Amino acid sequence: MKVYGPVVDHETRCIHYHTEKDIIAIKFKCCNRYYPCFQCHNGCENHPIKRWEKDEFNKKAILCGHCQTELSIREYMGTTNCPYCGHIFNEGCATHYPIYFDV
Repeated sequence: MKVYGPVVDHETRCIHYHTEKDIIAIKFKCCNRYYPCFQCHNGCENHPIKRWEKDEFNKKAILCGHCQTELSIREYMGTTNCPYCGHIFNEGCATHYPIYFDV
């Protein structure tokens, strides 16, 4: 899976977020591209972010950088760990949900 932006390792960490827990990339609805974060998106694209609507939360739009499995938005928002490999996600990412998702 191609992840765009200034990615710094094979688990999708970027120059903005690169702790042990920063292992997800988000497929942006506006361009259908995976980026590690909104800052990476905004630095590479010339359009505003379009949020995923609640009725689209079943779409696969989250990539676990550890096991490379795509998760639905609902799966991602309902857990603190990847349901496939068990790697922990950064709980602080929830503060950015309103940027990506219509919550």
